[in-house]
Amino acid sequence: MKSVLARKAGGFTLIELVVVMAIIGLLLTVALPRYMHSIERGKEQVRQQNVAVMRDAIDKFYGDNGQYPETLDELVTKHYLRAIPVDPVNGDDKWAAIASPDETKTGVYDIAPASSPQGAARDQAGAAQ
Repeated sequence: MKSVLARKAGGFTLIELVVVMAIIGLLLTVALPRYMHSIERGKEQVRQQNVAVMRDAIDKFYGDNGQYPETLDELVTKHYLRAIPVDPVNGDDKWAAIASPDETKTGVYDIAPASSPQGAARDQAGAAQ
């Protein structure tokens, strides 16, 4: 009789395992959407920081040279940026260059993410020309 009790106390029943798995599944259904949303929000914040850094580099280039850079690559070659940052939302280094509203000044006045509405409008306008 003692061997039956010792054997029964040594493990979990199938019902106990199913209940534990159901609780874990319920917790995951609550936590996973919040986690995924926080990842997307983090990518947007990194994108905003990258845009701010590149705008600052464009402003410094203009202050030093009196003109805007012709391309973003010029900021890298003249060491205003180490590299063109990657857009974490798209996963590429494509940015939409915005020209100056002043027709007399050429070059990259501002930038926008290529996937943003402003950047998409720039890509469509460039493709139409």
